[in-house]
Amino acid sequence: MDGFGDAETVRNNLLFHMDSGFWHIEAVNFPRKGAPVLREATNSIVENDDMSDALVTIDRGAITRAEVMGEICHHLAPFQIGEKPINGATVITKDLAIDSLAVMDMVMEIEDRFDVSIPMNVVAEIYTVDELADTVLKLRAKR
Repeated sequence: MDGFGDAETVRNNLLFHMDSGFWHIEAVNFPRKGAPVLREATNSIVENDDMSDALVTIDRGAITRAEVMGEICHHLAPFQIGEKPINGATVITKDLAIDSLAVMDMVMEIEDRFDVSIPMNVVAEIYTVDELADTVLKLRAKR
């Protein structure tokens, strides 16, 4: 892809952000360690100017509990009450200033981020950050 120095590149009316994880097969420049990448895509073809370029994704392997916890805490940080830290024992709807709509939005973002789908009946049984992380890890392991 052109534009490795830029934040994003446009190909055939498709916008690829630099941390999307898509890299041209002949010019693989991997992102710096720890940089976020899109994990949902598999091999794709993008047609451009009567030519096809195969794109590949970077396989970052299994996710860690720390990665899941970090992402959850990041999404919950705006709802933190006072200086009380958000940790595994934090009861999401009790210890944070978050309403049910914001909880559902956060769950959807977590689902998108880790490419899982948490059934509504399971969401209703999740109370703590640890339980949410455990659920994501279990669903991810089933993939």
